[in-house]
Amino acid sequence: MAPKQRQIRIEQRGAQQAIEALEQRSDEELEAETKYKAAALSILGARASERFDADAARGYFQRAIAAARPQERMQIRRMADASLALAERRAGDLKDAVERLGHAPPSGRQMLALRAMGLLIPPASAGIVARIRGIVLIVLLIVVLLAVGLGVVELVSLPFGGLGLAPGLLLGLFFAIAAIAVAVVIGRRRRERSLRDAPSAK
Repeated sequence: MAPKQRQIRIEQRGAQQAIEALEQRSDEELEAETKYKAAALSILGARASERFDADAARGYFQRAIAAARPQERMQIRRMADASLALAERRAGDLKDAVERLGHAPPSGRQMLALRAMGLLIPPASAGIVARIRGIVLIVLLIVVLLAVGLGVVELVSLPFGGLGLAPGLLLGLFFAIAAIAVAVVIGRRRRERSLRDAPSAK
């Protein structure tokens, strides 16, 4: 191997290790990064997209592209496309963007969850119709969860003589809250596991 090629590979390996170390830093430390500024801003953009903050993510990626070297900009743009699709709950665009990055697309379950979130909690850029629709769907979902919780509680209490409507609704509400909490914890763990395999600023 030629000395120049060896030197380039060593430099690339060193940069890769430094960027991996950046992922462990806080947001404040990433903002202060100067040597690998484009990578630090890209990580901040990805973190903002995980919080579904599309405006912040877009701002970070614009700064990252401006700070990047010409040969890095295409990859950062692709990463920005995937991150913004996630932040704006655009499941179809997310799948295409992740595939362009050369990564495996999100699973069918993850895509379904993102589509459902897009319906229930549309992004800020969505119109008033989408927001009203989201509110109506959330209300309907709450009613369905209460009905299911009431049904389960009444079924369990039948051997003990049953419950009245008021205590049944109350216990059904507690049951629904517990079920949602469990689902959120499981979903968060799965999302964190998927994000470890998702595209990063490397």
